[in-house]
Amino acid sequence: ERQKLEVAKRVAQADVVITTALIPGRAAPVLVTEDMVKAMKPGSVIVDIAAPAGGNCPLTEAGRTVVKHGVVIVGETNLPALVAADASALYARNVLDFLKLVITKEGTLTVPLDDDIVAACRVTQDGQVTRA
Repeated sequence: ERQKLEVAKRVAQADVVITTALIPGRAAPVLVTEDMVKAMKPGSVIVDIAAPAGGNCPLTEAGRTVVKHGVVIVGETNLPALVAADASALYARNVLDFLKLVITKEGTLTVPLDDDIVAACRVTQDGQVTRA
């Protein structure tokens, strides 16, 4: 309960709130209630990344941008498509950074097993499944 009060206080002070909470296979949890939206400054913005799964705000409308209680609520369901060039560049940079972890300057493959990122991505090792 204390955490909810702290979140409500912060939301009321924010100009922009971005929500991203998802639970696989279930509706997105409500994090920003209608009362919290009412307490926000007029012209504030909520970007609800969880819109395709019902949204983290009950006022979110999937696929639409709406104004409720003076607050703009963005419920776009495919935000990367709205900034395709930027999303592609970010993805390419992330792939390149990952490849730098597993390919030496000489161009040979190396798998640094102690690297947290490599370990999280590894699915098999020595013919055994390491992550299902």
